[in-house]
Amino acid sequence: MNNKILIILTIIIFLTSCAKLEKRESKSNQIIKKDEEKIEVSLIDYSGKTVKDRIKVPQNFERINVYKGSFGEYLRNLTLKPHGSKVRYYNGFIKLRDDYIAVFDMDVGNKDLQQCADAVIRLRAEYLYNKGEYDKIHFNFTNGFRAEYSKWMNGYRIKVEGNKTYWKKETSYSNDYSSFRKYLNVVFTYAGTLSLSKELQKVNIKDITIGDVFIKGGNPGHCEIVLDVAENKKTGEKIFILAQSYMPAQDIHILKNEANNDNNPWYSINFGEKLVTPEWEFTKDQLMRFKDE
Repeated sequence: MNNKILIILTIIIFLTSCAKLEKRESKSNQIIKKDEEKIEVSLIDYSGKTVKDRIKVPQNFERINVYKGSFGEYLRNLTLKPHGSKVRYYNGFIKLRDDYIAVFDMDVGNKDLQQCADAVIRLRAEYLYNKGEYDKIHFNFTNGFRAEYSKWMNGYRIKVEGNKTYWKKETSYSNDYSSFRKYLNVVFTYAGTLSLSKELQKVNIKDITIGDVFIKGGNPGHCEIVLDVAENKKTGEKIFILAQSYMPAQDIHILKNEANNDNNPWYSINFGEKLVTPEWEFTKDQLMRFKDE
């Protein structure tokens, strides 16, 4: 009798152990599956050195075509600092917010100048400067004064006396980069979101392309530039990546989309009434474009 009881107890213990082991294996398999899914949906290539190489597109999407030498091609191929680099302010301090996924490999200067609108101006000006299209580099001050790089290049300098702004010939011709950066610093000082918004034209959200700008002109105001665009050919949905600088002046950086997981920085044009980004909200009618694009 005792032997039968012992055998029954042994069988029960064995079956219970098997069930627990199977449960543990099942749970372990679920964890592995989740890890595999996480790897599959990751859209960040840590070794990528440019925007297009660092950030992959979601499944069923393709990057839109851009012309060689276009502003879109320039932005898509901008160099990024190594993955994990921190956004720094003009004074070297690190930005504490963690709502970005990459940092541009572009200096911010040592003065509190290159803020939000200035970052857009910087990117546009650098693109035209690198192409040698100096006559196209011009931006308006908030008071309406037109600051033309071609005039600066020919030795004229901008003088501001109260409400009066004018050019004065001071030096000889030069198009070297250090002089170009000094020109930009003057523009950064006297231009802003209000003046920049008046230089741009409105764009329908469905026609969004690389180089477009979400902008709210004023004080306070803010703007962010569209760095890349991809499209789902079957549904027609477009998605985009955003970059910004902010206050105080800081490195230009690519924003996270906090509505997605950390590995998906893309925003959809189907964002509803408001485009919610880490430090600002925009509406669809605040999408604009440089007029000569």
